[in-house]
Amino acid sequence: MMLPPGTPDLEALALLASVAELGSFGAAARRHGISQPAASMRIGALERRLNLRLVDRGRSGSVLTDAGQRVVELGEPLLAAAIALSEGIAALHHAARPSLSIVASTTIADHRIPHWLTALRKIHPDLAVTLDVANSRQVIAAVSDRNAGLGFAEGPHPPPGLGSRVLAADELVVVVAPTHPWATRRRALTPRELADTPLLWREKGSGTRDTVWETLEIHGTPAPPAAELGSAAAILTTARSGAAPAVVSRLIVAHELRAGTLREVALTGSMPLTRKFRAIWHRRTPPDGPAADLLELATRIEAARTRPK
Repeated sequence: MMLPPGTPDLEALALLASVAELGSFGAAARRHGISQPAASMRIGALERRLNLRLVDRGRSGSVLTDAGQRVVELGEPLLAAAIALSEGIAALHHAARPSLSIVASTTIADHRIPHWLTALRKIHPDLAVTLDVANSRQVIAAVSDRNAGLGFAEGPHPPPGLGSRVLAADELVVVVAPTHPWATRRRALTPRELADTPLLWREKGSGTRDTVWETLEIHGTPAPPAAELGSAAAILTTARSGAAPAVVSRLIVAHELRAGTLREVALTGSMPLTRKFRAIWHRRTPPDGPAADLLELATRIEAARTRPK
């Protein structure tokens, strides 16, 4: 298809429309990221190309002539079509770019996913990754409903009906404020004592909550919660206040323990508190491509972390 002689340059036409809207070459030039003299030169070139005077230039501003206004009106569909073309091409690039949608529980998302994605980026530099963060029950639901190709959840057991792989064991610790009576106790805490004590609990659906509840339930029904909180950050803040003890991942409390803002309470050897980090997927669509690569990298990285040095 050949364009007819005198077809205006699209950038110059867009600049003319900006002059019409803003009333000055200076404002139009700033919008388009060019200098005012450059804007004036482009409009001058457009006038010569069309053999029409398009703008009346004055000290108080610039006003389009009747011909200039008519050119802007005729050019509006052309500019709209150019924008639609650019957006369509961008969408084609986006559709062609490989992507991976994952969902992870908070602790894994904050403390493990960044390491795994850094390794994945080395073999898939153009991969677009979308990460949603939720509690373990929500992660399982997202994978079951196929809203995510791969999930990472915490908890004592594999989710029924889904494929899964254990990646690591995560140690849970009991922590209290330095002012809490347990902070200076010499005797290790027994399972029964912990079960009988109102604790700071995560919300229902949390992998931490499920693990702790199942462990304590063996030794008696756990006491009613001192509080139920929706995030690890809220748990730590409340524990620092001395309100009640909390059971949290060592990963998220390591800095607090080093700083002395929270104290770890020793447990008897009969009460190991650990939960499993698992990768999960829909059995009908097991991981492949970048998802399979991420799963293998996560497995290798976590195995290396626990390997004796």
